[in-house]
Amino acid sequence: MSIRNLRFALLALLSMSAFVARAEFLNKEQQQQLTSLQETAIQSDLAYDILESLTTEVGARMIGTKGDQRAIAWSQAKMKALEFDKVWTEEVTHYQWIRGDVEAKVLAPFPQPVVAIALGESVGTGEQGIQAEVVHFNDFDALKAAEAGSLTGKIAFVSYRMERHITGKGYGKAVGARVSGAQVAAEKGAIAFMMRSVGTDDNRAGHTGITRYKDGVKRIAAVALSNPDADMLVNQFKRNKPVEFFLKVTAVRNEKVAVKGANVIGEITGSQYPEQIVALGAHLDSWDVGTGAVDDGLGMAMMMAATSHISNLPERPKRTIRVILFAGEEVGLLGAKEYVNVHKDKLKNHVIAAEWDFGLGRIYEFKTGVGAEALAGVREFAQQLAPLGVSFNPVNNAQGQSDMSLVTKEGVPAARFAPDGSTYFDVHHTMNDTLDKVNPDDLRQNTAVYTMFAYFAAQTGIDFRK
Repeated sequence: MSIRNLRFALLALLSMSAFVARAEFLNKEQQQQLTSLQETAIQSDLAYDILESLTTEVGARMIGTKGDQRAIAWSQAKMKALEFDKVWTEEVTHYQWIRGDVEAKVLAPFPQPVVAIALGESVGTGEQGIQAEVVHFNDFDALKAAEAGSLTGKIAFVSYRMERHITGKGYGKAVGARVSGAQVAAEKGAIAFMMRSVGTDDNRAGHTGITRYKDGVKRIAAVALSNPDADMLVNQFKRNKPVEFFLKVTAVRNEKVAVKGANVIGEITGSQYPEQIVALGAHLDSWDVGTGAVDDGLGMAMMMAATSHISNLPERPKRTIRVILFAGEEVGLLGAKEYVNVHKDKLKNHVIAAEWDFGLGRIYEFKTGVGAEALAGVREFAQQLAPLGVSFNPVNNAQGQSDMSLVTKEGVPAARFAPDGSTYFDVHHTMNDTLDKVNPDDLRQNTAVYTMFAYFAAQTGIDFRK
């Protein structure tokens, strides 16, 4: 037995031992149905086939692009082919951003080209590019501590490297520079901002991702260097000589040009309580540099496949299961904001919400944010997940992931599943976010977990708010 499989087996044993065996919320028939759904999902290639179709027939789908329009049409067609009862869209608008190209190179002391990528929605440098001295900061806090005016006419560079972790917790410490680095650098007088990519890989490819500007502060070009090139640049600084750099970014940010995207929503209607909704989420959009297989094609495939498996049962579950493919997550949870706005009066009928927008490996932990009375029922359900290597975290404070975080902030109960994210940030927001990174066996396990959860939430009738 491999170390990983042994770990899953131990987690299963520990999880099972933590619960009282007597069933109170799941009757025998429901337990048998959950077991049957688990077997169906574990043996099915449906989720992988959906993901293969998405990455082959659509590919990259940044909001407002032709790829995004293909994705909207593809998603509707796929849901209808899977025999969802209802499928519709809700429009989401944004402004246009065109990535353009990046030319980046060290001019002195040791001339070398580097691989860099524009951060999402960065402005450009102008056609002539810029040539300036680079000032090195070990982390974002050091940049924030720089004196006012100390970067006038210079390029700021933050070299902090993200730490790898199964939970992906290193992302939070690294991503601040990506989001706010350009505006902070500009406040200090910088004419451009560079950073080490927010990623855990050693590939010579940059990681993109949204960057923000501050009103009243000059907007400057912002790019991310590949990890190997960031290493090389740091090594040049170790020679204690001034580092001169050339940077040309042709990105265009057209805030006066509106582009359209859409949330794509599909559901299977509950047989007894159709107004009560179990909400499953993923985001439709991706960045424009890979095919969006991992971020977030995996989530799209899992949610559609899970719902399809349940729809193939002889009878629909009691509650409605709704799949929401959110628009514009990458540029600021735009689809989630629109969904909350449109459905605000009906969120009280959303009984629980869950999303997938992180990880590559198998789910190993289940956590909830539900009412105290409902927690006993959740614990009982968790016994059904234990054979899949999923343990239950009793700390009952979960919020929804990504888009669903806005939904659960409105009071909707949450379920959250933790997958192995050790390698997720090797490909996150890069050209390497492609289908070959997906392990079909792990995808089957993850789909089985969501299938079982969706059926449990839709069929048992538990009030997750109490």
